[in-house]
Amino acid sequence: MAQVSFRRATRIYPGQDDPAVDALDLDIADGEFLVLVGPSGCGKSTTLRMLAGLEPTDGGSIHIGDDDVTTVQPKDRDIAMVFQSYALYPHMTVAQNIGFHLKVKKIGKKERAARVRDAARILDLEEFLDRKPAKLSGGQRQRVAMGRAIVREPKVFLMDEPLSNLDAKLRVQTRTQIAALQRRLGVTTVYVTHDQIEAMTMGDRVAVMNDGVLQQCASPRELFMNPVNVFVAGFIGSPAMNIVTGTVDEEGAHYGTLTIPLTPEQRAALTGDTVTIGIRPNDLTVAVVGGLDATVDVVEELGSEAYLYCTIKGSEVHVVARVDGLSGASIGDLVSLTPTPGSPHLFDPVSGRRLPD
Repeated sequence: MAQVSFRRATRIYPGQDDPAVDALDLDIADGEFLVLVGPSGCGKSTTLRMLAGLEPTDGGSIHIGDDDVTTVQPKDRDIAMVFQSYALYPHMTVAQNIGFHLKVKKIGKKERAARVRDAARILDLEEFLDRKPAKLSGGQRQRVAMGRAIVREPKVFLMDEPLSNLDAKLRVQTRTQIAALQRRLGVTTVYVTHDQIEAMTMGDRVAVMNDGVLQQCASPRELFMNPVNVFVAGFIGSPAMNIVTGTVDEEGAHYGTLTIPLTPEQRAALTGDTVTIGIRPNDLTVAVVGGLDATVDVVEELGSEAYLYCTIKGSEVHVVARVDGLSGASIGDLVSLTPTPGSPHLFDPVSGRRLPD
């Protein structure tokens, strides 16, 4: 196990002016499960490949433990990587696939067999050791790929969207198994995904990236409660945070019938006479009168809860509100939406940065 550090690590692809990863500064603690998340093309997979040595580092440095591995060959970095593709050898059994790296390293048969059995026990694959990959489900194949990484006993696990090929139900099951396995092994793990729900349910910390730049790295709770900018606020949370633009005067920030008081520090941080207001769906109270009038366009029933997708009256602004399941709301209903006291998040509309609380 080891700490991982990026020191202004930069990657610029040939023929491109903008960096794919731009001066990344990030410390990952020994034994931590860190998730890199962001939209397609944000630089998260490039970051992982730089750490693995599969992409060169054009600036800055990367450290694993006390070693600067910036120019070290991938095979000498003591990492194990699990890809989106299982990449299993179809002619080999599960046991042979898991132990293949050990065989290449000329590990003795007795030790090799013991380490394969240990990995199979951890991953609940013992009864499948003599099967070929074609006889396994998608989730079982992914666990075999993880077993191949586990037996290497590396300093760092790297996982690049390993659940993308699984169906929705299996993804939920497997991500729980991966998180539990990582905590059991205690190996430093860097996990890449574009699915923010996956990120929020698995990681000790989550690093949000956009356009090659690290936006925020914090615990899932901190990201949800205190996003540092509008991008993080809109990306983290499902459904996404409602974002609207309000005007500012002596009384505070206004949007429709809503008025939000502003502190002197918040006023000083604003660069204009408007403010970006963010409200989570679960922070909107639905009533008959007293708030923002809106029309229900879609009702998403999820059993224990439901989401109302609404359009604010007199505008084309769409918002989402969470209500109790089986609430009886219907398409076309007129509702009134009011944020719970203290819930709105405020951002500067020019810089996108969060205003001080």
